[in-house]
Amino acid sequence: MANIEVSGDGSGSDIQAVQRVGQICSLFGPRTTELTAADVADRLGLNRTTAYRYCASLVTAGILERGHRRGTFVLGGLMVQLGIHALGRRRVVEIAPPYLAELTTAVRMTTVLGVWGARGPVVALVNEDVSRTLVVTVHAGTQLDLNSSQLRVFLACKDEQAFKLATEGVSDARRAELEAGVYMARRNGYSITSHPDGLFAAAAPVYDEHGICATIGLLGADQMADLSPGSPALTKLLDIATTLSDELGGAQERKRVADL
Repeated sequence: MANIEVSGDGSGSDIQAVQRVGQICSLFGPRTTELTAADVADRLGLNRTTAYRYCASLVTAGILERGHRRGTFVLGGLMVQLGIHALGRRRVVEIAPPYLAELTTAVRMTTVLGVWGARGPVVALVNEDVSRTLVVTVHAGTQLDLNSSQLRVFLACKDEQAFKLATEGVSDARRAELEAGVYMARRNGYSITSHPDGLFAAAAPVYDEHGICATIGLLGADQMADLSPGSPALTKLLDIATTLSDELGGAQERKRVADL
């Protein structure tokens, strides 16, 4: 990043440069694998020349690489390396697969493990329910949006700053709707959401000794599925989340949250 001009006093301009790098990296995702400098400028409100200088400097640092199409940029090898390292340090990702498989088999729904990213939950693991004709799934690496049950569960266990980050730029009406969903997730210990296209989701928290470390979610398309309190599917989801939390050393944290 040596080509980015910042002041040498270690304050204002340096901090802004770091923030810009984070903002540029956060533009990429499963549906946005490459961007031009013009795209970056438009989405972040930057001058196009400034956006290009940032992107070119990030290529030098290994954070971005040149894309196959002329003038495009993609996430670079350093980001791949750091991403693998970051996930590898999360023990829940290592031990969760058999739990997801058990849950999928028991409830015949796709199961998803979410971990907290920069501004919200990101899909880390997916176990698809292939017993049905219609397979409902989501790609690993997907940033879950404001409609997700996993976001509501995370925010129910996190501080106000996390809520502000997740709702930056959101309308007052949408923010109020999310607040209501977070309140219900905090009160119930889980969240259930439905979508106009017939899809539904449910999520429960997973704790380690430090607090919430992940969420386990169910994805389905059967509008007749029973997710009422005490139903087999919801009970199994909560049981799996509890067992996984206990293996991670989060029993005390889980009980502390339940007593609040």
